[in-house]
Amino acid sequence: MAKTAMIRARIEPELKEEVEAVLDKLGISVSEAMAMFFKQVRYYNGMPFDVRIPNQATLRTMKKTNAGKELTQHESLGALRKHLGFE
Repeated sequence: MAKTAMIRARIEPELKEEVEAVLDKLGISVSEAMAMFFKQVRYYNGMPFDVRIPNQATLRTMKKTNAGKELTQHESLGALRKHLGFE
């Protein structure tokens, strides 16, 4: 089927640039990404991911993470597993 339908959307310029940079690293165009998204919406008969409002604990954690606070680093998966008590 020929690709003849056009979609226009207004979006924040900074968001557009950031997303285009990510897609460029993945080797796909915005049009290809949009087509993949539309196919997933069709497949799932809805959004292809959960759309939720995070609870207060999740919001606090996200803010800390974005600020670089209370993060830990591990040299290996084994070290992380040990830190988490799996080993």
